[in-house]
Amino acid sequence: MSAASEDIARHTMSVIVDNEAGVLARVIGLFSGRGYNIESLTVAEISDDNTVSRITVVTSGTPMVIDQITAQLERLVPVRAVRDLTVEGPSVEREMALVKVRGTGDIRVEALRIADIFRARVVDTSTESFIFEITGPTEKIEAFISLMQPLGLVEISRTGVAAIARGAEAL
Repeated sequence: MSAASEDIARHTMSVIVDNEAGVLARVIGLFSGRGYNIESLTVAEISDDNTVSRITVVTSGTPMVIDQITAQLERLVPVRAVRDLTVEGPSVEREMALVKVRGTGDIRVEALRIADIFRARVVDTSTESFIFEITGPTEKIEAFISLMQPLGLVEISRTGVAAIARGAEAL
């Protein structure tokens, strides 16, 4: 394994942008045009007057690649601020997933038991299936999904990562 591949790490980036048509396409275009992968992407308005949005991007790369991504994002006109939450200090990351599991009898009991351990909520149920809502770090979501797989996992819908830096300072 080369030294460069050993330095590849997952990074969560928070990008504050003007809320206008085409901004998301420009940000995504920056990633795709240079061959950078986006592992997770969430976007939402964050200002009272709906003029500012936060784009949270999870990507992987070497420190040099992450620095390049940051610099290129900062040069985009509608971008107000770019922060790599992974390197700037403590942050909170959460993701939400809806997980549909099919099963009857003992399978239902086991699915409910696992859901209780993970603090997943039943948001829909029928005689043959459940839909669970689970929120937490990506690793928790992935662990829950892997345990539901042998029980009859049917479908998954995930939000992607939402993240914010800890402390009293605003981005």
